[in-house]
Amino acid sequence: MAERIVKEAQVPFDLGGSRFDQIATELFSDYSRSRIQTWIKEGVLKVDGKVTKPKEKLFGGEVVTLDIVIEAQADHEAQEMALDIVYEDDDIIIINKPAGLVVHPAVGNRDGTLMNAILHHAPETAHIPRAGIVHRLDKETTGLMVVAKTLAAQTDLVFQLQERSMGREYEAISIGVMTGGGVVDEPIGRHPHNRQKQAVEPVNGKDAVTHYRLVERFKNHTHIRLKLETGRTHQIRVHMAFIQYPLVGDPQYGGRLKMPKACSPELQDELRHFRRQALHAKKLELSHPITGEWMQWEIDLPDDMKQLLDALKRDMVESGSNDSEYF
Repeated sequence: MAERIVKEAQVPFDLGGSRFDQIATELFSDYSRSRIQTWIKEGVLKVDGKVTKPKEKLFGGEVVTLDIVIEAQADHEAQEMALDIVYEDDDIIIINKPAGLVVHPAVGNRDGTLMNAILHHAPETAHIPRAGIVHRLDKETTGLMVVAKTLAAQTDLVFQLQERSMGREYEAISIGVMTGGGVVDEPIGRHPHNRQKQAVEPVNGKDAVTHYRLVERFKNHTHIRLKLETGRTHQIRVHMAFIQYPLVGDPQYGGRLKMPKACSPELQDELRHFRRQALHAKKLELSHPITGEWMQWEIDLPDDMKQLLDALKRDMVESGSNDSEYF
């Protein structure tokens, strides 16, 4: 079933002189700025019954009306699937996503996604955009995600992401031996020649900031902890490849597998069979969208990353070499 939202509000005179989109955000504070912008552009949010540009200034006294039909996620089937739920209440769900699970349905992945599972587990999310999913992880990335169960919760969580107050920390295994931590502050946009990839794009990219620090160094690899300020598509993978430390198991940004010289047969086998980017969303912290309570969760590394780290440690101990050359 679809849900129709009809709202009306008069512009206070003390807001006269401000832009339409700014005023609309004030008047309809239950919704995120990005959603307000979309509705204005779609013409469902009007001034005195007329479609108005977002940047047009209002005088005060005008009547702003919203009339929209939000379709339920009818074309996305609710499917019973096992979910690793770390926390749940009436407003949010915290999920530990496994590798191989696609977040949103798309061409080639119409079902069997996290959204399908959420629609079954929490049917009330059918009337929330994207079934309450606030942010995404790549198919092969594991770890913590937050899902909203109400529109109010989703709006607040999206605002926290926009304001960069939601904390997200990751762990990864990169190729190469880092000498220390740092910050990558490079804009990211669509790759100019490959539409399936992202790239550092100084001119047309959106701002993207990734902080990283060392957890442990090995002969030819580094275990790192990363913290995001922004959430661009493939951000960690793009930034690490940009500074010449691509993630293990990431052919899209790291190129073909290069086996380190003189590594043990065990490590060679682990590297050959590690078929996803070694990236895990380990920690999530946020302000509860309804109560305001500051909450945080941390989840262990998945077994495949633990196994790879164990092999890296044993290889370093057995060889006693610091050679980081590749062939």
